[in-house]
Amino acid sequence: MRYHPYHLAEPSPWPFLGATAAFFLTIGLVSFFHYGQRFFLWLGLLVMVGVMFVWWQDVIRESTFQGHHSLIVKQGIKYGMLLFILSEVLFFFSFFWAFFHSSLAPAVELGVVWPPQGVSALNPFSVPLLNTAVLLSSGATVTWAHHAIVCGAKKEAQLGLFLTLLLGIVFTSLQAIEYYEAPFALSDSVYGSTFFVATGFHGLHVLIGTTFLFVCFFRLLSNQFTRRQHVGFEAASWYWHFVDVVWLFLYLCIYWWGT
Repeated sequence: MRYHPYHLAEPSPWPFLGATAAFFLTIGLVSFFHYGQRFFLWLGLLVMVGVMFVWWQDVIRESTFQGHHSLIVKQGIKYGMLLFILSEVLFFFSFFWAFFHSSLAPAVELGVVWPPQGVSALNPFSVPLLNTAVLLSSGATVTWAHHAIVCGAKKEAQLGLFLTLLLGIVFTSLQAIEYYEAPFALSDSVYGSTFFVATGFHGLHVLIGTTFLFVCFFRLLSNQFTRRQHVGFEAASWYWHFVDVVWLFLYLCIYWWGT
């Protein structure tokens, strides 16, 4: 008999298997970058995707079908998501610190100019500006979907979330094209390093957010979100807005000011 409003999760193998998958993924990335070997990379990816599927399935079962996510549990989930986003803010802060440390006072090795001599920066008013419009539009559509869920308008919520997913895929595709056609590489001085690390990790967060919203979309189609029970979608929308804000700083600082 339970006499408290909290949810004590049952013993699960997924955290251990997820950590194992992350270990193989790290080893696989090192092996791929240094030796061109892909075995551990694909192994880590496959195990990670499998763990994600079964772990999220357990969370959905506990929340939607077993009713373990009480009001105080949902409040704890929201606090946890906010703290996670705060940690991500500090994560990206380190990239901006590295960028401004090198750009505000360029070293002699860089030619005492920024961008460094020999580096042709991207035009901030071409693909980057288009990507800015795409990502800001996705922030509007995910907000539309959120308000539609609160109002009980299921069809509008589905449309808004579908458009958000579509815009997220468009953004990722445009950034991949931008990387392919970039006139500089990761090894082109500190400019290439800071540019690709900052924008690349942001692109990774867009992929993670798109996956997050993709799961929410199928949950929405399965009638698992109601006007009062949609904390999973709230967390996904917060994360997506965070990705939007980070991109604005990336565009203004690295793409526009940095050129």
